Amino acid sequence: MRTRLAWKVAALVGLMLVAGTLATAAQAAEKQTLLVQGSTTVGPIADAFAEAFMRKRPGLSVTVKKTGSGDGAKGLVDEQCDVATMSRFMKDKEYKAAVEKGFLPVAHTVAMDGVTIVVHPSNPMKNLTTAQAQALFSGAIINWKELGGPDRKIVLYSRDTSSGTYETFHGLVMGGKKMGSAVEYVASNPDMHKHVSTTQAAIGYLGLGFVDEKVKALKVNGVAPTSRSITSGTYPVARPLFMFTAGYPKLGSVAHAFVTFHLSEEGQEIIETKGFIPVTNY
Repeated sequence: MRTRLAWKVAALVGLMLVAGTLATAAQAAEKQTLLVQGSTTVGPIADAFAEAFMRKRPGLSVTVKKTGSGDGAKGLVDEQCDVATMSRFMKDKEYKAAVEKGFLPVAHTVAMDGVTIVVHPSNPMKNLTTAQAQALFSGAIINWKELGGPDRKIVLYSRDTSSGTYETFHGLVMGGKKMGSAVEYVASNPDMHKHVSTTQAAIGYLGLGFVDEKVKALKVNGVAPTSRSITSGTYPVARPLFMFTAGYPKLGSVAHAFVTFHLSEEGQEIIETKGFIPVTNY
């Protein structure tokens, strides 16, 4: 009788140990995966952070999807990602949707950016006022010669309306005015760069980290988009870049390490290398 009881106890303990081992393994597997989704502007930072993390943590898988800030917010609310990258703050309706799902989104400001108005390098223009930019993108000005440039019809490119870059430009440059019917919408910063760099009469706008010698950055109201002008607040189209989490991530978790990596020396170097401005510069 005692032998049978001892066997049952041993079997029960064995099952508990197996169950505990499986649970621990499941938790470990869960910790080895991080899903990041959202902004194409924050994308290069997220990609570089992911590479750094996977080098340091063998077995860790970090997936970064770059489809727009709106998709990042939706992915976080729908529990399709662990971190939402956004080049704008969450909208009230996005916050409401998160609260209805039972959590409060927490914003982690990882860098600063300047939305940069860009033209083809052959364009002699050097500066636009916000009033001129409004007139261009609303369709009131249709030829570069009206601004002292070449006699060419202006080709207008804007980010799509789900983009955080669009939200910033629409608010700070357009002042809420409607875009003109001739504006062509593109899905990402790389798409914008490609169109402007290959079209002589084009104008568009990009995150600062996407500006290179293939496009020409214009001053806005006489102020060039530089680290100094953005950190000082003199450049008129500056903005913070965010990573959002569903509540504050658990200390010691991969998510917590990821969204606070910008505070480390390595994280700051990555942000500067990608053409953006560390928040520690302020």
